[in-house]
Amino acid sequence: MSVAYRLQTAPQGSLTGSAKFDVVTKLVDKLSEDLESASLSTQQRDAALEELKIHGRDPRNSDPIFTKKGIETLTRHAFNEPSSATSRNALRVLCNALLLKPETRQLFVSLGQEGKACSQLRNDSRDDEFLVARLLLLTTYGTNTNLVKLVDEHHLGDGIIENLSRHASRISETTVSKARADPMEEMALLETLKLLFNVTKLCPERVDSFTPAISPLVTLLCKLNISSTRTPLDPPLGSVINALMNLNLDGEDAKASLYPKSEPTSVAEKLVNLLDIATKSYPDSDIDLSVSPLACIIASIYEHAPESTRQLFQSKLLPAEEDRQSVLGKGDTLPARLLRNSTNALAPRFREVILALFFDMSDKDASKFVKNVGYGYASGFLHQNNIPMPDSVKEAQTAEGSGRLVNPITGQFIDVEKFADMPEMTDEEKEREAERLFVLFERLKKTGIISVQNPVEQAVQEGRFEELADDYEEDVAKNVD
Repeated sequence: MSVAYRLQTAPQGSLTGSAKFDVVTKLVDKLSEDLESASLSTQQRDAALEELKIHGRDPRNSDPIFTKKGIETLTRHAFNEPSSATSRNALRVLCNALLLKPETRQLFVSLGQEGKACSQLRNDSRDDEFLVARLLLLTTYGTNTNLVKLVDEHHLGDGIIENLSRHASRISETTVSKARADPMEEMALLETLKLLFNVTKLCPERVDSFTPAISPLVTLLCKLNISSTRTPLDPPLGSVINALMNLNLDGEDAKASLYPKSEPTSVAEKLVNLLDIATKSYPDSDIDLSVSPLACIIASIYEHAPESTRQLFQSKLLPAEEDRQSVLGKGDTLPARLLRNSTNALAPRFREVILALFFDMSDKDASKFVKNVGYGYASGFLHQNNIPMPDSVKEAQTAEGSGRLVNPITGQFIDVEKFADMPEMTDEEKEREAERLFVLFERLKKTGIISVQNPVEQAVQEGRFEELADDYEEDVAKNVD
């Protein structure tokens, strides 16, 4: 029975068990023989690959696809066929195989066809871009693929950069919706972005080869709209951010893209806007995974930014007068949300990045750092990084611009501090509170977090602490009577 006849009579995907295994075996054998004898017409070849793709979506009883013979047959049809349609049909089956059966990835790499894949990646075709980028991406997991060789000899970086440049040139504020109407446009872009991230992460010694990718990535970052129906860092924006993560952002070429002379703060403004929306959109448990890459990019850009861009970051991210009307971190401004997340136990990475960024924006000066974010937020970071606590923490400081005094512990303006209207403590309550504070300070001293003298102990030494006699309450009662 011919392959063409089988396609006409057998309901695709309806076979199971041994019947499916037999059909898959015959399809693989027929495609393998065709490589030597060209026994199939183009239509028959494409039909066989289409049926094989459908059967291969479920790996059960599709074993011949995942063998050395199966992978080699698919690879040769993918990269040696003059018909682009046949090549893509084979690539679809091959990508599914490598996705479903990880052991097939090394089988593909062992065939030494990655060079042909890199060459086909450079085709100006979204279908080829999607399929080949996914294929190469899958080979970065659990194989001995030589990424250095792919970059140096097979120009993998050039293919990625060319495709990103094509995406960047096609996108504009007026064509974003039209571009998204073509699902293959975004799907191809996402695979290329993921491939770029993996290659630069796994092959840092060749990361400079990908510096030209920064320009189209910045264009995509600035031109892509923030979704109103999805969370803000969903693909493709989140994928663009991730793709920038491993690149060198301090070179002159990178700076020209990140701080364009015409609008030196445009990239920073987009990043701050994204951060503002993202910190409102994600629950605490998702902050680390979703928002940390964005915070890392902002920190990296700030480090090498010109003064105008630094000032924009400082004005948008550091607490302003509005934030100091209450204890820092209590409001709903972006600085308040960042400060709250700097103590978020569910986001340790984000917490570390944000505090480091605040420290950088304070000129890496501990006094300015405490002044900007308050002792409560600054103390842990300073201790963890072995930075001495500044003496200024002991006294109120003057806020820049307003001239008003700021509580160094809470960061709040002193003139708006409110204290609970509570009855005065009894002498017994004062004694219990003094004992509690004494024990608390002794515990803190043992942890090494603080090295100041226990204030209760100091008060006793200075004669400002009166220990009550055992019969104090009886004397008070007599005097009352």
